[in-house]
Amino acid sequence: MGSNDIPVLNGGFAPIEHEYTIELTDVEGEIPKDLTGMHVRNGPNRRFEAQGRYHWFDGDGMLHAVEFEGGRARYRNRWVMTQGLQEELAAGQALWQGIKDPPRKDRPDAPLKNTSNTDVKYYAGHLISMWYLGGSVYKVRPDDLSTAGMLDLDPRLKNLPISAHSKVDERTGEFLFFAYGKKSPYMHYGVMDRHGALKTFMPVQLPGPRLPHDMAITPNYSVVHDLPLFYDMEAFAAGRHKLKFYHETPSRFGVIPRHGTPEQIRWFEASPTYMYHVSNAWEEDDGHGGTEIVMTGTPFRLPRDWRGNVDVDRFPKMLANLEHDFMFYEWRFNLRTGQTRERVIDDIINQEFPVINSWMQGYKTRYTWNVLMGRCNQPEDPRFCGFVRYDLQKDSCTTYHEGVHKWFSEAPFAPADNWKNEDDGYLVGFMWDDLAQASFVTVFDARDISRGPVARIRLPQRVPNGFHATWVSGERLRRGW
Repeated sequence: MGSNDIPVLNGGFAPIEHEYTIELTDVEGEIPKDLTGMHVRNGPNRRFEAQGRYHWFDGDGMLHAVEFEGGRARYRNRWVMTQGLQEELAAGQALWQGIKDPPRKDRPDAPLKNTSNTDVKYYAGHLISMWYLGGSVYKVRPDDLSTAGMLDLDPRLKNLPISAHSKVDERTGEFLFFAYGKKSPYMHYGVMDRHGALKTFMPVQLPGPRLPHDMAITPNYSVVHDLPLFYDMEAFAAGRHKLKFYHETPSRFGVIPRHGTPEQIRWFEASPTYMYHVSNAWEEDDGHGGTEIVMTGTPFRLPRDWRGNVDVDRFPKMLANLEHDFMFYEWRFNLRTGQTRERVIDDIINQEFPVINSWMQGYKTRYTWNVLMGRCNQPEDPRFCGFVRYDLQKDSCTTYHEGVHKWFSEAPFAPADNWKNEDDGYLVGFMWDDLAQASFVTVFDARDISRGPVARIRLPQRVPNGFHATWVSGERLRRGW
């Protein structure tokens, strides 16, 4: 199979070769003058063609940034210079295949290449780039996107595969993380302060190897996930990686005091599911002198057969084929009673990649802005079609999309300078226009996405479709955390 036959190596997915730094002047509409800071998005951009099969997740990490100030914008893109990419650059060819092919047996230290292509956050004065399978975290200088090496870690964290969806608390500057692997205890949890010192670290014992994707935080607690989609253990024992959905096993959520101990972990059971991303979590009074942890997120809507039973065999294949069908959902973990309550918030709109006003992370939020997901027309054809603005107070939403030929990216909330209300700000993200064969930066008024972008800025090159993004305000850049 040639690269022309692989959907995720063509069109808006195809890798690019050039790194640019350029002022952006081709603007439709007006860039808001009260938008100050930088938007940074991570995503796969394969540097060398490899033997074997190709998956969208295989590409080398590349950061794309747009800096805003005073109604002007500047674009910059750079590869994340991971150890694996540096080895391949020195060799002048690919040295690793992808996740569809066998791992390297001659490299027990790196059977798969940590591409650092998944998420990006701002922590301790650097952008930090992370990988969805867990691994070393890379530091990137925010002024020029040059890679500054790996995040300096406490010796206790050496070789620990830190998850891509670790969290940064903007109010304290802390880095809260979980790491997971194939050996007991299968998970660890920790907190580093805003200077990089490890303040809390503990094992989180799981029943076996799991595949958690995200976590949640509140001011006093963190929530880690043990979900019943993981390895087929018979295949795992034979050295093969095959997923299985254990539909009769409950989901479990571990509530950990932020700076607690292993003995203080409380496990809550819920309906079997699998999810990628949390929207937010917060603490509420349960009305009886106790505390409830409320968590919202976008789990999969489970496929069912004509009898209404969960289609256990189909579900893992959906993930492998990047076939997406999501709900918006709420869980409530009562610390007084030990009970879980859960409900569907919305199962009408297919929505994922939720973002909030990140200053409100861990505190009760009214609004969330999610990516509107398109239906797959063929295997490995994910489409990010637009946006959903959800109002949790009204339990209602508005949506925006521009038809089947536009492909958006996760668009983090960018607060307006001197913002007052939770939704005073903008959504900033990239968009690929397949008809125009061009990429744009789009800026939406977060209060009314139905108007469409208030600014549409043409880019000098295509930005390949990618994964997660972050907004770093000018104020955070100035203070250094």
